[in-house]
Amino acid sequence: MRTLQLAAAALAACLALTACKESPDSSKAAAAAKEPVSTAAIEAEAKGFIAGAPMSVRAVYVFFDPQCPHCAALWETAKPLKSQAKFVWIPVALIGKTSEGQGAAILAAKDPVAAMDEHEASMSAKRGGISAMGDLDAQRAQVVKNTQLMNRFGFESVPSIVARHAQTGALVTHEGSLPTAELAAFLGLQPPAGQ
Repeated sequence: MRTLQLAAAALAACLALTACKESPDSSKAAAAAKEPVSTAAIEAEAKGFIAGAPMSVRAVYVFFDPQCPHCAALWETAKPLKSQAKFVWIPVALIGKTSEGQGAAILAAKDPVAAMDEHEASMSAKRGGISAMGDLDAQRAQVVKNTQLMNRFGFESVPSIVARHAQTGALVTHEGSLPTAELAAFLGLQPPAGQ
């Protein structure tokens, strides 16, 4: 009986020690958990709104936070290219709870492009952006889901751009804003006249 108790105690200690060794720290676990960026996953899981040519075969996915000034800059620099591609703007909440509500409000708007323009004008005027009013629970949940997908891909900042290069078809990703000419080159699009 005593031998059985000692064996059970030894087994329990061994299992506990093994569990500790197999528990990597959270940063290593996060790095290992990154999944490859996939337009198929974005199309299946993310929800955003389209600014640009809705019927275009060229899709450019942009993860953005409504409180991010770099995202606001990309919103403006992408406008001259929207006739060449379907820009899908996907709201995430990295900066705070305000981001979640504003992203939800933009998704819920009858005209999300106009809501985004209104939001960015308010942010530029230092008025804080649009208000999140009404029942936005479903849209808030989607913003959370969008944020989780972005994190699974391992992106660390916004805006994060995902697209297929228009000329080569290669998957391209970029974190941060770009001037219009550089954005066009990055995406394989024609630069606007005068750029």
